[in-house]
Amino acid sequence: TPQELINAKPVAAAIKEFFGSSQLSQFMDQNNPLSEVTHKRRVSALGPGGLTRERAGFEVRDVHPTHYGRVCTIETPEGPNIGLINSLAVFARTNQYGFLETPYRKVLDGKVSDDVEYLSAIEENEYVIAQANALTDAKNMLTEQFVPCRFQGESLLKPPSEVHFMDVSPMQTVSVAAALVPFLEHDDANRALMGANMQRQAVPTLRSQKPLVGTGIERAVARDSGVTVNALRGGVIEQID
Repeated sequence: TPQELINAKPVAAAIKEFFGSSQLSQFMDQNNPLSEVTHKRRVSALGPGGLTRERAGFEVRDVHPTHYGRVCTIETPEGPNIGLINSLAVFARTNQYGFLETPYRKVLDGKVSDDVEYLSAIEENEYVIAQANALTDAKNMLTEQFVPCRFQGESLLKPPSEVHFMDVSPMQTVSVAAALVPFLEHDDANRALMGANMQRQAVPTLRSQKPLVGTGIERAVARDSGVTVNALRGGVIEQID
């Protein structure tokens, strides 16, 4: 039998050790739907094979150009873990090699297409990338004579013909919690960090009401958190048992 051929005890022991005693195995923060989503999307430089709080210097903790669209530049703890524990950006994903990728819209001869390509920080280095708010006309052509772009970590102006890609959204650079802060672009970075972190500490209320001002991704956070019951199609709830 397969049980006689393979000894499963070493594998079971490794799994038990990880979930029972690893620094990266944590009890989920279930304060509210946002705190759940944020905890699941956390990225840590600590733990086995990683850094220690005492040895990590300023360079490791600081924001880096490769964070753009992959790791949130705002959301991080304020204590000794600052910069060592981060949050995934809204559209970030990991590729088959474990590198973080972020999506971009392709630009051909000044025309922005709907084709989306995910690039890692290494691949992105070769391309000129325009911002999501670059002006386009009805035919999706870039209209400005010189478009604000990024190339190899530098910000510069390029003609539309030299642009290769364009950001998919202005909120591409931030995490879910930071994207819930209204008028984020007008906030000081330190205050935005505090606002993003404090939303995770909000306690449930008996008569909850939606805020008068929102950013539009509140529905996505509630749905993707898994705490709500989602109907497959629209309808009316007539009875609850």
